[in-house]
Amino acid sequence: MGNSKSLSGQSLSSRFLPEEQAEIDRWFDAVSSAELRSSTSPRSFSLQALKSHVGEALPPEMVTRLFEGMRRVDVTGKTKGPSERISQEQFTVSMSYLLKGNAEEKSLVILKMISATEGPVKAREVKKFAEDLVGSVAHVLNYRQELRGWTQKQAPGSLSRVQVLAAQLCSEMKLQGGEKLLGPQQRDCDRTTIEDWVFRAPHVATFLSVVIHQGFLLLCSSLDLAALVPERQADQEREFASVLDVLSVIYINSHLPRELRHRWRLLFSSELHGHSFAQLCGRITHRGPCVVLLEDHDGHVFGGFASCSWAVKPQFQGDDRCLLFSISPSMAVHTSTGYNDHYMYLTQGQQTIPNGLGMGGQHNYFGLWIDVDFGKGHSRAKPTCTTYNSPQLSAQEDFRFEKMEVWAVGDASVTQLAKNTKSILDVDPTAQALLEVSGRIRHSEGLREVPEDQ
Repeated sequence: MGNSKSLSGQSLSSRFLPEEQAEIDRWFDAVSSAELRSSTSPRSFSLQALKSHVGEALPPEMVTRLFEGMRRVDVTGKTKGPSERISQEQFTVSMSYLLKGNAEEKSLVILKMISATEGPVKAREVKKFAEDLVGSVAHVLNYRQELRGWTQKQAPGSLSRVQVLAAQLCSEMKLQGGEKLLGPQQRDCDRTTIEDWVFRAPHVATFLSVVIHQGFLLLCSSLDLAALVPERQADQEREFASVLDVLSVIYINSHLPRELRHRWRLLFSSELHGHSFAQLCGRITHRGPCVVLLEDHDGHVFGGFASCSWAVKPQFQGDDRCLLFSISPSMAVHTSTGYNDHYMYLTQGQQTIPNGLGMGGQHNYFGLWIDVDFGKGHSRAKPTCTTYNSPQLSAQEDFRFEKMEVWAVGDASVTQLAKNTKSILDVDPTAQALLEVSGRIRHSEGLREVPEDQ
C-alpha cells in the first residue's frame, strides 16, 4: 500500500496552518526545555519529560505508547534504530501523521504504538491497544470535565463498556480469508492489515485525535467535541441515572446524521415518568428524531434511532436513516436493508392490529417491539430482521424490561416546541376516555385550540 519512506518535519509542517505550526513549536519548546541539556545539543524530550508535562490527563500506558510511536519515526531514512528521545522533527512528523495523515501514514505510527518489536503484531496486542485507546478517551474526557453531563459508569456483568467498545473496534479488522481478529486463532497483523483497519474503523483515528488534543492540550480548537459527545439535557431537579455511559453515547451518536449529534434531550424515562405506555406516547410524539433504548431483565441494552417524529397511526413511518443498535453485551449498529419500509410503527387503541411501538420486521415479528402492556416486548429475527438485518437484540426473544429511555436528538424546531404545549388528553384517547368515565370534565374544552397533528 505504499512504502514507508520518511519525510522531513519541515516538509510535513506545511500541512499545518502557520498558527497551528506555531502552537506545535511552542508545545515542543515547553516540554523540551523542562530538562537541563547542553546548549549545543538539539532540542528533544524524554519519556519522563512527556509524562511530567501530561500529568494525570492521560493514563501512563497511553503516554508510553505515544512516546514509543514518536521515537521510532525515522525522519531521515538513515536511522539505524529508535532514538531514546523525541526530536522536534520527529514530533512534528508524528503529529502530522496522526492528526492530518491518511490511513497509510496513521498506520505507520499506530503499528509502533501497538508493539515495541518490528514486524507484524499479535491479535492480543491489537486488542490491548484498542482497550488502552478507548479507556484513555473516557479518562481524558473525565479529567478535562468534557463529559457534557454523561457518566463513566461501568456496565453490569463481566465486561466494562471500555472492553465492549474496544471489541467492536477490533471486529472491524479484516484478515485474509475473512477471519476475525479475536477468533480462536491468534493471527499476526502486518502493516497492510493495520492500515486497512484504520481506514475501515474511523473511530481509531478519531479517538487518537481526542487523546492528543485533550491529553496534550494541543490544537484543541480543531477538535469538534460537541459532535463527538452530545450535550445531555435532562430535568436537573430530579436525579436520573441513564443506562448509557459516555462511551456508549459516543458510539451511538457517531451513527446519527451529523446535524443531530450535538445535543440529546430526555423525552421519556420509565424511572422518572412511570411504566406507562400512555405517558410514553404523550412524551415522544411530534418531538423530532430520537433515540429509543431499553435494558431487559437479563442486562442486554439495545434500541433504535427514529429519524422522524413519532406519530400514533396504524401505518409504518420513518425512512432509511432509521437504524437499530445494541450496546450490551456487544456494540453493533444495523442499518436499513432496503427490503421494506417498516422502519417505525406506533399505535394504540386499535382492534385488529398490534398496539405498541415497533421498529423493523412486521406485525407480531418486529426487530424491536415495546408492547402497549408496558414492560413487555420482543425482538424476533430468524436469522435477521428483514428491515435492518439485525439479529435478536434481547437475551430472550420475548423479554421483560424495567428501564426505558427516549432521547430527542438535535435542536427542537419551533413546530416541535409548539407541540410541547399539547395536553396529554389531546394525544392519549385512553386518558380522555378515563376522564369522561369518571364523570369529570375537561375544563380546557372549548377554551383553546387543540394543536393539529403533523
